[in-house]
Amino acid sequence: MNVGIIIVAVFWLGAEIILAQTKHSQPTDTRFDKSSLRVLWITIFVSVPVGVLIGFQRIGYFGNESPIFPIAGIILIIYGLLIRWIAIFSLKHQFTVDISITKNHHLVREGIYRFVRHPAYAGSLLSFLGLGLFFANYLSMLIIFIPICSAFLYRIHIEEKVLIDTFGDKYVNYCASTKRLIPGIF
Repeated sequence: MNVGIIIVAVFWLGAEIILAQTKHSQPTDTRFDKSSLRVLWITIFVSVPVGVLIGFQRIGYFGNESPIFPIAGIILIIYGLLIRWIAIFSLKHQFTVDISITKNHHLVREGIYRFVRHPAYAGSLLSFLGLGLFFANYLSMLIIFIPICSAFLYRIHIEEKVLIDTFGDKYVNYCASTKRLIPGIF
């Protein structure tokens, strides 16, 4: 089981590093990131190692020797990555790792964006929840998920303000018809 999580983690980290290296905004784009990308990466680089370290401890362990939690965790990680990449491919050239508005930016409301406004973030959060679940350790889950979720919510706050400023009522109406991260709930 540990080999499975290592393979998934290496793929996950590698994909995020490639995104970070290749999908920055262009010099012609207007940037609004307000350090949210930095906050997110710092939060991830602190929370994940601490959560993983705690995950290997017995304190906070709620599982038994059954592989159900590790398997469910890996499934959530993969499912979350799939959602994230569908969202990224749906945005095409408009996707950037920093919050920016491209020259010919348009509001995407089709595909996965019919169900939630921030599916790439929702997918990432599902993956981080899966990572915590893998260890069957409630402390690990909390240490990984809560700070990272808070960093994503900060980023969403900034991004939604930019989108309202850019698209006005068009984005406000979109907000009224879709939830942020969880279809029909939040």
